[in-house]
Amino acid sequence: MTILDKIVAHKKIEVAARKELLSVQDLEGRPLFDKEPVSAKSWITSPNRSGIIAEFKRQSPSKGLINGTAKVSDVAEGYYKAGASAMSVLTDQEFFGGTVDDLLAARSVSPVPIIRKDFIVDEYQIIEAKSIGADFILLIASCLTPEESKHYATVARNLGLQILLEVHDEQELEAHVCDKMDLIGVNNRNLKTFEVSIETSKRLAELIPNEYVKVSESGISNIENIKELKKYGYQGFLIGENFMKTEDPAKAAIDFMKQL
Repeated sequence: MTILDKIVAHKKIEVAARKELLSVQDLEGRPLFDKEPVSAKSWITSPNRSGIIAEFKRQSPSKGLINGTAKVSDVAEGYYKAGASAMSVLTDQEFFGGTVDDLLAARSVSPVPIIRKDFIVDEYQIIEAKSIGADFILLIASCLTPEESKHYATVARNLGLQILLEVHDEQELEAHVCDKMDLIGVNNRNLKTFEVSIETSKRLAELIPNEYVKVSESGISNIENIKELKKYGYQGFLIGENFMKTEDPAKAAIDFMKQL
């Protein structure tokens, strides 16, 4: 099994357990469920913001512990002040050390659109995302069938959530894109080798229809990367480890975005 296979298998067990604790009706009764989602597309394409989707991530399967001390509310507030266009919050606990409480904490201090970054394998997670104040969700083509991607996108859209579809290659892009998606993210990390190269984003750029906001994910470590990717039509740039590996992720984000 690949690490992705392991994550998906565990996620299905985890979601089944969560359903036993909280019903869909319970989720729909939460105060944040009725909150009007903020448009990630509008914020990311706004000329007044940076285009950066700043991520809060404690650990990862490939890097291990990245930051075990940062407080999510402090980081969220700092990312907003730095000029981030959106925030990504990992809610997977087993492999990334995140929880839904992290997203709730970020939501309480920041007005930017927040994406629930997790491995969506069930409609329940989308309803749960709405109930904790997420504005958009991540659908990862590598762990879904094209039919599942399109179905989950429809479910999310019906709840008012926007959708970032993550792809890794031409085949995933062609098979999974549908008119319910809002943003197309190209992950520059090869899930088989974990090697990272922004050349992946460059290669796929012209294949992404213009009605979608183009987002480049992983391996963006300097301003030159962003300037180069903008030439290929990218407007969103997901950055996590570059900020989170420092002692003060909020300050690192502020220093980085000052250069834009």
